[in-house]
Amino acid sequence: MKASEVKKMNTQELQQEQQRLRRHLFDLRSQAVTEKLENPRQLANTRRDIARVLTELRKRELQESL
Repeated sequence: MKASEVKKMNTQELQQEQQRLRRHLFDLRSQAVTEKLENPRQLANTRRDIARVLTELRKRELQESL
C-alpha cells in the first residue's frame, strides 16, 4: 500500500484498514512461528502499512484540533 492510497481514504476506511492489517499481521506472525510463512518480507511490509495508516490518522486528528 502506498502513502498516496492511504491519503485518499476517509477516516472510517482508515480505521477499518488498520483493524484488517492488525489481524493480517497476527496471522503472519502465527505462520512465522509454525514456519509456514512463504515470504518473510510480508511481516515488515504489513508493519509499514500499519504505520502509514496510523500516521495519516494522527495527522488528521491534529488538523482537526487546530
